[in-house]
Amino acid sequence: MLKQILSRLPRKALKAESGDLVRTDTGTPRSSSGSPGSRPTSAKKTSSVFPTNAVAGVEPSAAFNDVPIAEKLNLFVSKLNLCCTVFDFNDPSKNSIEKDVKRQTLIELVDFMVSGPPRFTEPVIAAMCKMCATNLFRVFPPNYRSNSLGGENDDDEPTFDPAWSHLQLVYDLLLKFVTSSCLDAKVAKKYIDHSFILRPFIRKSMSNIFYRFVFETERNNGIAEMLEIFGSVISGFALPLKEEHKIFLWRALIPLHKPKSVGVYFQQLSYCVTQFIEKEPKLASSVIKGLLRYWPITNSQKEVMFLGELEEILEAINMVEFQKIMVPLFWRIGCCINSFHFSLRILLNAEGLGAFPLVAERALFLWNNDQIVNLIAHNRQVLIPVIFPALERNAQSHWNQAVLNLSLNVRKMLSEMDDELFLACHARFKEEESRLSLEAQKRKETWEQLENEASLQPVSGNTAVLVTPLATSITC
Repeated sequence: MLKQILSRLPRKALKAESGDLVRTDTGTPRSSSGSPGSRPTSAKKTSSVFPTNAVAGVEPSAAFNDVPIAEKLNLFVSKLNLCCTVFDFNDPSKNSIEKDVKRQTLIELVDFMVSGPPRFTEPVIAAMCKMCATNLFRVFPPNYRSNSLGGENDDDEPTFDPAWSHLQLVYDLLLKFVTSSCLDAKVAKKYIDHSFILRPFIRKSMSNIFYRFVFETERNNGIAEMLEIFGSVISGFALPLKEEHKIFLWRALIPLHKPKSVGVYFQQLSYCVTQFIEKEPKLASSVIKGLLRYWPITNSQKEVMFLGELEEILEAINMVEFQKIMVPLFWRIGCCINSFHFSLRILLNAEGLGAFPLVAERALFLWNNDQIVNLIAHNRQVLIPVIFPALERNAQSHWNQAVLNLSLNVRKMLSEMDDELFLACHARFKEEESRLSLEAQKRKETWEQLENEASLQPVSGNTAVLVTPLATSITC
């Protein structure tokens, strides 16, 4: 992606303010129309550590305080040209002096930006773009630690680029440059134009990274950071949302709920999704359908996270969108209420019961939200029959006392909401339980009869042996 952005940089002539020439790495004068993304070759040592790639008449090693105001920008360009030299950081002992001098030069440039420089001219802007492109637009180094540990390094310290001691200063310098009041936006657009920061191109590249992460590798450094950046971009979307923005939500953001490592970037992902819904509430039902599609069945930690995101969405949903998805949604919530998930950390630390909620407990906490209770109350004729069986089963037999108490409280809320409907659901539940019990009894008698008949038959050769089946009941 960065190489593609680099290739789009305009090839503007880099001229000194006074019309002087820029010298090459070997000291030969030439015009400064070199490619912004080109990298200088290895330099010959002269009187300074770096090659004499500076504005004629200005010594790049000079301090800004030692030159007159009229020459400060020329010195600024000279130092930028020196910093276009990129070193190999894979070998720490190689060019150690040159690396240190470049770092000190970058620090001087950052300090100069902080001190309030004069208004930037076009050659200065071109030199800055060239230096940033040369240093920042690069191939990222492989994350050897992720490869060696299978990607399970979420709790480890972050891995930085070997050249981070230089890159961090370049990023800081670029940030101060583009936010400086001394920058003429009209002139800057010639170099930092739409081909450089075109949002559709960036979104397309981000989408491709997300697709590869979700459907192919499930391993990538920086998903959380990209989502954090995109969260601020969403807040600036104009209304109504363009179709391409909605497609990015459906095809890129929603599938990011699928990977097992979603916990690493879940907070940023949830923020992006809720930002879309705040921009256009009609998207709420589509987002919930996507969550139900990727709902984790065997990962309890992800279920707890999904329930948290679901609560945020339900707080912002309107009645029309809620009614489109309320039946499958509350069927899934009912499955969560009947979950027997427990946390090993809870068993080891009895004092931490509130810190690590069970799936059932987190699902029942939804009734603490007044907005959700209001949605249920307005649609109680449909939703109480859906959710009542799950609550009744919990009230009868759930192993966890906290979940049992919460189930009884929610059951009481539904009874107070519509007592007549509640009693009808209770009677229907009793009838269904009786029917299921009768069917189970008949099934048991049938198996016993088959076992008895099979026991009378002689076992010989490859004759199959009838074994007692394991009785299971799958409700979700």
